[in-house]
Formats: sequence, C-alpha cells, structure tokens
Amino acid sequence: MRVLKVLLALLISAGLNVTPASAAKVETGIRPFVLYISIDGLKPEAILDAAQHGLHVPHLRAFLVDGMYSTGVHGVLPTVTYPSHMTLMTGVSPAKHGIYTNTTFDPFDRNERGWYWYAEDGRVATLWGAASAAGLRTANVYWPTSVGAPILFNLPQIWRTGTADDRKLQRALSTPGLEQRLAATLGDYPGGEDETVADDEVRARFAVKLMELEHPDFMTVYLTGLDTEQHKSGPFSAASNAVLERLDVVVGALHAAADRVAPGRATVCVVSDHGFAPVEHDVNLYAAFLEAGLIQLDDSHHVVSWEAEPWYAGGTAAVILAHPDDPVLRARVGALLDGLAGDPANGIDRIVGHDELVKNGGFPNATYLVALKIGYEVGLNFAGPVLTPPSNLGMHGYLPDRPEMRSTFLMEGPRVPRGRSLGEFDMRRIAPTLAAVLGLSLADAELAPLPLN
Repeated sequence: MRVLKVLLALLISAGLNVTPASAAKVETGIRPFVLYISIDGLKPEAILDAAQHGLHVPHLRAFLVDGMYSTGVHGVLPTVTYPSHMTLMTGVSPAKHGIYTNTTFDPFDRNERGWYWYAEDGRVATLWGAASAAGLRTANVYWPTSVGAPILFNLPQIWRTGTADDRKLQRALSTPGLEQRLAATLGDYPGGEDETVADDEVRARFAVKLMELEHPDFMTVYLTGLDTEQHKSGPFSAASNAVLERLDVVVGALHAAADRVAPGRATVCVVSDHGFAPVEHDVNLYAAFLEAGLIQLDDSHHVVSWEAEPWYAGGTAAVILAHPDDPVLRARVGALLDGLAGDPANGIDRIVGHDELVKNGGFPNATYLVALKIGYEVGLNFAGPVLTPPSNLGMHGYLPDRPEMRSTFLMEGPRVPRGRSLGEFDMRRIAPTLAAVLGLSLADAELAPLPLN
C-alpha cells in the first residue's frame, strides 16, 4: 500500500490528470461494490424523527452520521411501486421508461390484473444493463420489473395465481438452479405473493448468501413487508413500527455482509419508492363509470365493452378512452369527472388533463387523471355507491407534490461524504449517482448525479 501511495504521488507530480476517484482505483486496484436496498413505503421521517415516532432503528439512523441522506425525495407520477422502482433503476420518468403504474392497462381483465413484471416492458437503459455491459457481476433479489433483466444472478419478482405453481414459475424465470442451490442450505425461498416482514427476512438471508458465494459488483434487494403492513394498519401504527424495527435489523445484516465480502469498497444505498398516508374512504370510480354507461358488464360482472375506464394507481387513477380523439366521448367523460369532483364528499383533489400529465412524466396514454385527497383511495368495486369504507388503512399513489409521498434516500461508502444532508431532491438523480459510483453512465438519465465530494 505504501508503494502504491508513493507511485500515485509521483504520477500527480508529473502533471498527469488523476482525479480523486481514479486515484482510489489506482490505490486499491479493485472495483467498487454497490448494494442497492429498497424498503417499500419507508417514509423519511421514520428515520429522521425516529424517536418522535417511537422507533428504534439504529442501523438506518447510522447512515445519517456515516453517509449522506435526503430529507425527502420527490417521487414520480404515480407514486406507486413499479414506476418508482424503474425510475430508481434508470433516472427516467415513467412516461419515458414505459412502466406507467403497477398493473398493465387491461380493460377486460383478461390478464387477471397482471403487473409490469417483465424487464422488456422498460424502454430505457437500466443500472443492471449498464453494469452487465461493462462486465460487472450483477445480482438481484426480488426487485420489481426484473423478470428477464440482464442480471447474472437473478431471483426476480413474479406471481400469478397464489398457488404452489407460482413457485415453479418463479424458479423457471430465475437464473437456472440459483434458488435451489441457495435453498439447499437456507430452506425454502418465499413465493411471489409472500410479502410479510418474515418473508423479507428470508429473502435477506438469500441475499447475504448470494453475496458471499458470488461476490457481485452491483446487487439489488427489495423488501416489501413495511408496505404490506402499512396498507393493512396505516403508517406509524404499532404494527408498522414493529415491522420497520425488524427491517432495520435486516438492513444491518445486509450492510455487514457487504462490508465483509467487499471490505473497503462497499457502497450501500437504501431507498424507498414512495411515502404513505392514512385512508378513511374508498372512491369507487369504476361504479361511477358503469352507472354512466361508459362500461358494460355481462351477467357474470365481466366487462364486455368499454368506452372509458379508470386505471387504478392507489390515490390516483388515470382515465383511458377507447377513442381519445373522439371529442364527444372526451366531453362526456370530462362532464362525468367534473360532476364527481364537484361533490366534496367524493374526496377528489383535482382532475389533471393530458397535457399536464405529459409535462409531469406520467401516463402519456391517458386523457385525464383523477387525483384524490389524502384520506381517500381509489376503490375497485363496480357495484354499490361511489363512496364506501376503505379497503386499506394506508395508501400511496397520490400526486408527487404531496409531502406525505416523500420517499427515503440513505447512502454510505468510501466515496460518500459523512453526515451530509442533501435536503430534498428529485428521485431521478439517484440512479445516475449509483452509476457514477460504479464508473458507469446512464445515457437516458434525465437529471445529473448527486454530488459525491
């Protein structure tokens, strides 16, 4: 090491252009390792103001001292899991990267509420792709939209029916033999719809073992138990807090494993996809469209024809027209939405038009977006009144300018400043920042990286 330092000093004194980053590479002679952890639904105040919320999360709070962090990341439209995670992988807004919400638009429900599981639905470069193209070893445990992604060691997220066959599908779409090889010593790997904190703990053990066996250069790990509980009991409920405290232990174990397998070169980044808000009412837009004659059902309550239909996104719903260039249909749907918004009981914050949607990077194929107030969520019922009791006690998907939707960013590593607050910033800056740490670039990224010096 001393000889390398002397050599570096001689190179600098000779007038060669050696930056601090390249100097670190000369000194260590090794590549960085980036571990990218997503905790679905983690609100920044749960870490920044942990004591105020009665939370004990020492591993997550350590990032505030040992690294840099955001006081609130501004998310994308809509603030739901899949489009947010693709933005976290690309630095691009949903309208451009192609993952518009969680589920694909399926007006006849022929795909049985299929999600955007498949990487081929994305239209721009990802961190996985850039890393693979550069010859880096990549790994993934459960990150959204990862089926078929260019990942060397891939355990993607996928489910269909909730039966045992889902696990066969999951294994078939994973790196051949990977799940079975890890399960031989760790026990069964969870199925795609197993999304409690206990399942996160199992997946984390698989991630640790994968790090130890394969030594990836870039690895993604997705933890979903907090989102599951917050939908069930609301943000900062006693149950949600208990889940987050368990996930804090999970993060500590993942961080320790990263430092162990990549000593002196591990960068760990913890993010979330969106915030959360409490819910008191369901707004059944589908029922309103049915009553207006824009959707027709058969005797089995299946859609047989449609002229306009909502596209569910939690606290918002895009409105898709079968014939968006038809001015009569557009006016008819606009009048329906204005009428719904005119009744304060329906909890509609505002109706967003197509041009504003495009400007804000969401739903380029929608004519309108119904944006609900905090406390209301889009219901999925075709029958009954517009307003009903809530299906969930917590929800997200609201407009990204709502402070309740701010998400989390924590990052620690050899190139990361210590104890630095970056304030609030746009989610699209995270992926290019990680690319810079890996010595890569994302040609499609819409914003510059965060400062690392």
